[in-house]
Amino acid sequence: MDAILLTTTEPRWLTELRHQCAARSQAQVARELEVSGALISQVLKGKYPGDLHRIEKLVRGQYLGDTVLCPVLGELELDNCQRYQRQAGATHNPLRVQLYRACKHCEHAQEKQ
Repeated sequence: MDAILLTTTEPRWLTELRHQCAARSQAQVARELEVSGALISQVLKGKYPGDLHRIEKLVRGQYLGDTVLCPVLGELELDNCQRYQRQAGATHNPLRVQLYRACKHCEHAQEKQ
């Protein structure tokens, strides 16, 4: 009889999130990612009902060093890309205006709700 080998592997970003929380605390990691501690707890338990793709990008940028090519700023960490997208377009700041316009049509843009 052939043995069936079942392996379950979680995504690299989730493994890294667990590692970061074990090294410090969920609260510290939540502050670094600018999310709530409850969100981190739910993600770690597999109970988070929200957008895991957004959390993945934050973790990949903050802890794994993943970057994207921003049409305005050049190479940019994924987590910072997500943060710039969440900022409102400020008419008094030319850079923020450029980012606001570029982010709306960028391939890395989060889906608007």
